[in-house]
Amino acid sequence: MAASRKQKPDLQKKVHEVPHKPGVYLMRDRFNRVIYVGKARDLRKRVSSYFLPSKLAQADLKTRAMLDATWDFETHTVRSDAESVLLEGKLIKEYRPRYNVSFRDDKRFLVVRVDLSEEWPRFRLARFKKDDGSRYFGPYAHAGALRQTLNFMRKKFGVLTFGRGAPTERELKSSTYQLPVRLSEISAEQYRERVAQACDFLEGHSREMISTLEAEMRKAAEKMDFEKAAELRNMVEDLRNTTRPTRRFTRGSLPATIDPLADVRALADALRLPGVPHVMECFDISNISTTHVVASMVCFRDGVPDKNNYRRYRVRTVEGQDDFASMAEVVRRRYSRVLLQISDTGNRRPENKDENRVIDVSAEQSQENAFDTARRLETYPVSAIRYPQSFVRLPDLMIVDGGKGQLSAACRELQRLGLHDLPIIGLAKEHEEIYRPARALPLRLPMDSPALRLLQRIRDEAHRFANAYHQLLMKKRVEESILDDCPGVSQNRKNLLLRRFGSVNRLRKATVDEIASIEGIGRKLAEEVHRFLQCH
Repeated sequence: MAASRKQKPDLQKKVHEVPHKPGVYLMRDRFNRVIYVGKARDLRKRVSSYFLPSKLAQADLKTRAMLDATWDFETHTVRSDAESVLLEGKLIKEYRPRYNVSFRDDKRFLVVRVDLSEEWPRFRLARFKKDDGSRYFGPYAHAGALRQTLNFMRKKFGVLTFGRGAPTERELKSSTYQLPVRLSEISAEQYRERVAQACDFLEGHSREMISTLEAEMRKAAEKMDFEKAAELRNMVEDLRNTTRPTRRFTRGSLPATIDPLADVRALADALRLPGVPHVMECFDISNISTTHVVASMVCFRDGVPDKNNYRRYRVRTVEGQDDFASMAEVVRRRYSRVLLQISDTGNRRPENKDENRVIDVSAEQSQENAFDTARRLETYPVSAIRYPQSFVRLPDLMIVDGGKGQLSAACRELQRLGLHDLPIIGLAKEHEEIYRPARALPLRLPMDSPALRLLQRIRDEAHRFANAYHQLLMKKRVEESILDDCPGVSQNRKNLLLRRFGSVNRLRKATVDEIASIEGIGRKLAEEVHRFLQCH
């Protein structure tokens, strides 16, 4: 009721307060929910265009619906067009606006990674920054400009890009890496000086070099060599887009961004859980085709993904597309294994920090159920002492992607395992309804609820991870089907080849002798297979 009495701002008047600067804009509905995020080189021009009478008359159905629902807007200026792209992507991932399509999946901007622990460090492209000791630069909004910059660095600093390991014979002889001398004439230690210079360049210490290129561009233009001048102009622009210092938009720097821990506490309150669910595990089934039915399990710790504890499964016992039976199989496999691991590590607790002396803390002759036993034993996992990332425990909350059917199937398996007290819910996509055991009616949370947004992030991540695995298997199947066209290769011989080499890609790199060494594959067929794969 309060929202309906709230007076709508005069948006036509508010537009005149928007600056002519690059940035992002957020459209909000009458409940203050973000329904659309956009970017603009000129915020006032872009935002004002939405409220012109002609815009509404010519708009498509989606834009018209968005404008009808818009109650207010806000703008945030940035320093460059590249920053507006980065901030737009971050905000769309945070708010999940209903009228946005781009960035809703797990697309990431490119970063440059260089592992200085390698003998001959190489500059490579990556999608994620990992805590692996490497140096990372970026993210970069302009992928094309970034690739051109790496080409420039190869020639200007003589550094290795892409690939792995020490320089190849071809790279050692290549004139690309000859500044000031060829790679073959310097040591790994001398090469590291080149890497240090290239790192400084990527950090933004490039003004002098760009000025030199601009001078060359002007000279080329004066000599009427416009083709070279245009090439240098493009190179300068690419370098500026890549090496210009760009703000890193972290959670704290985003406008009115979410707080993962606050969302976890809100979820505990909404579900009336006995405690805060620090560890949550979510399951999703992907049965896009009957060829491969797969499942994913993603783990969130304190509201953020814990990717070291993600798991993926190929459904083994279910014929056809049966989400309920598939969910039952995966839950059974996951938690029977967890119980076994907890029992195995929990029964060996180190005494006085002497890992060679252990005491028995088993629950023999006890009346505990599996849930209570697991909770007690997981307090002392030896693996967690040595390897924190391998900490094995039951989750504080289990989530299944689906409604009553999926939830019931999962609950039955938990009961068979003795895990009656493990908190579990189902999240149905269509109306974002939350199903709970022994509750006839689903729980519906407000769409702008932090608790629901957290569940959506977990569910979408499980869906992404399952689909990625499904696509990987389909790609592998397509590659394997190439062998079906190879003369003399029966299904049995195809299985022998794949069992020995693991994939068509590895088989393609194998020698004739290696292929012929497989029992059942003669020399003549090995030559035929090798010749066939080199041509396909």
